[in-house]
Amino acid sequence: MLLDADTLGTDIDLTPIREQVGELRVYGTTHPDELLSNIADADIIITNKVVIDERAMNGRKAIFVLATGTNNIDMTAAARLNIPVKNVVNYGTDSVAQHTLMLMLSLAARMPQYQQDVKNNAWVKSPFFCLMNHQTTQLSGKTLVIVGSGALGSAVANLAQAFAMKVIFTARPGDANDSRLAFDEAIRQADVLSFHCPLTDDTHHLLNRDNIDNIKPGCLVINCSRGGIIDEMAALWALQGGLLGGLAVDVLPVEPPVGGHPLLAAMKQGNMNLIVTPHNAWITPQARQTIINMTADNIASLRD
Repeated sequence: MLLDADTLGTDIDLTPIREQVGELRVYGTTHPDELLSNIADADIIITNKVVIDERAMNGRKAIFVLATGTNNIDMTAAARLNIPVKNVVNYGTDSVAQHTLMLMLSLAARMPQYQQDVKNNAWVKSPFFCLMNHQTTQLSGKTLVIVGSGALGSAVANLAQAFAMKVIFTARPGDANDSRLAFDEAIRQADVLSFHCPLTDDTHHLLNRDNIDNIKPGCLVINCSRGGIIDEMAALWALQGGLLGGLAVDVLPVEPPVGGHPLLAAMKQGNMNLIVTPHNAWITPQARQTIINMTADNIASLRD
């Protein structure tokens, strides 16, 4: 039973999963009120974002998550009921790393501001052949500080090194035994700061109003991890005040941001070096198909 296939798009091939099960029933979306009727007598549940609580687990043999995070699964209940929960990891490493570099390059080139200038006919009215009213950044020789040294952070580091950047990984937040440079010290050196870590109690608002004054002036800040890892309001304040050279996020604390968000409002109000993308760093067709392939492998592993 696949509960929310639409969250992976309509261009993916479900054949690898179909080959591992006797019958695959597919729902594009599943509202909480539809959950019990949709899963009916299914032996296994496949979900991306649908919340699976204890009442939905009775009689199931396994739960497969089409994502890395399992916060939508009652893991305590699953363990008590001896129901295995299998997720997928590192499926979008290349996709997210590519998106991160796109954001970095766009901020370095002041792309949002120059695009706005072109739209406002500033180039047409220029007395010279080009516009030079926003100071751009050459990345070679600059220091990239990365929070998170897993597969994704390492992939971003490899791409950055192709631009001749110096890369520093910070110590793992909350790990007193990690000898690497602490976050609050690392940001003093960062020309670019990029987050690729999970959202935990130790990483929530890791960049915040108390420590953002320590950041190197002109630093470009990028968050392609989880909303809330940075204090978005503090980052916006620093951008508006000229402390940050640019800010780009692919994630917000509430998604979709149906109630709005100050960063979205700021994009409409002023000519700032600000980019917000709609949590789509991971969405290349290759990455989404890899999720299906890895899930099929997870199903097969439980049958072996």
